[in-house]
Amino acid sequence: MSSVHKVAQTGFGTGTNELYDRARPSYQPFALDFIRESVRASGPLNIVEIGSGTGIFTRALLADTKWNHIIKELRAYEPSEGMRDVFRKTVKDDRISVAEGYFDSIDVEDSWADLVVIAQAFHWCPDYSAAAKEFARVLKPDGVVALIWNLEDRETATWTAQIRDLIEVHEQGTPQYRHNYWRQLFETPAYKQSFESPKEKKWSYHLVGTKDSAVERALSKSYIAILPDEKKQEISEEIRRIIDNDSNKVWINEKEGEFEYPYKTDVVICYKKEGGQS
Repeated sequence: MSSVHKVAQTGFGTGTNELYDRARPSYQPFALDFIRESVRASGPLNIVEIGSGTGIFTRALLADTKWNHIIKELRAYEPSEGMRDVFRKTVKDDRISVAEGYFDSIDVEDSWADLVVIAQAFHWCPDYSAAAKEFARVLKPDGVVALIWNLEDRETATWTAQIRDLIEVHEQGTPQYRHNYWRQLFETPAYKQSFESPKEKKWSYHLVGTKDSAVERALSKSYIAILPDEKKQEISEEIRRIIDNDSNKVWINEKEGEFEYPYKTDVVICYKKEGGQS
């Protein structure tokens, strides 16, 4: 069995997943369009989703009319039993299944998938070479890997930067997207043998935010979820204070307490080479 980071095991363990599912945003149409347009096969598609979590990305595909009708089968794999439980409760489609699985170990036959997609999870990968080999094994000759992250934009608003400084002291060495450790994938011989150089696309936008949503987003982070309740309460109160004191936040509906929550989405597309290893 592949290893899972100890913080992820606890922070995304049973009992934390309903909050995660509620706090984390869905995926924007422009990012879903970009992935769909990057897939070489015309459909219907066999899709492998690794690190599927509570099903947020899967539900976004099903809700997108341009995606829904081209899905033949989607096999989701997630190491957390608690997240798989929420996935089964929230994803209802006969074409979709979810099972235990890891970046380097999934129960899919060789050359089955048109697309391997990993949403909000690949920075947790413990072995990039093994993952590259597994991606190449399960993909068809014209297959594609898509990595996608929804990211809070911590640079364009004062309050998001202050919250960043507040919570990142608790990271405890957990791998995060911004650390860029995940980019080591592209330097492994296994990746270079089977895949072309990655193609990247980035977007900036805003969502509707409230103090409650900002608090829940912070509490849904694995390294915050494992903290004692009193520390989480302290962080929650400080986040509310930070937002209250920021006179530069952009209101959407001040009466309802709604303001612009700056976000980014990053997508990385990896094409399997012609004649790449399976």
